Amino acid sequence: MFLDIPDGKDPIQYVWGEMVPGIGPAAAKLSLCVYSDSTLGLREFEAARLRIAQINGCLFCQDWRTEREGQKVEETFHTAVEQWRTTADLDDRARLAAEYAELYATDHHSIDDAFWERMRRHYTDKEIVELSMCLGSWLAFGRLNRVLGLDSVCVLPSHMGQG
Repeated sequence: MFLDIPDGKDPIQYVWGEMVPGIGPAAAKLSLCVYSDSTLGLREFEAARLRIAQINGCLFCQDWRTEREGQKVEETFHTAVEQWRTTADLDDRARLAAEYAELYATDHHSIDDAFWERMRRHYTDKEIVELSMCLGSWLAFGRLNRVLGLDSVCVLPSHMGQG
């Protein structure tokens, strides 16, 4: 990380809260709401989130696994998401979520009517809008953390106290 963080300050809290107090806390709130308020199923949510993390290269985001009601995706899910085109380990919704994430992040101009027809066979318009908002949040904030080097200093709650 190349930012100057005062001694004793948590880098994430400092950058997202103190450095830019006008927008940092609002951005953090949006980021948290994507997790707390999403109505998408866990597998498609994680397929899209992980594909964005893989594209962004955010170490923290790739290590993170969303938990809902005590449930998480299987340990090998990240590999299935990387191989979304060929794996048998994703259902149609999760596969489409990973594909949409990749297109959204790398080639949004190629999203055509045929893609939307496939999406609409498996997702409602409400779900498409929600997924799109999630993708925008993950793309922006995961990339911000990666570009600024914050992803290397984030500590997952499950990793605290380990060392």
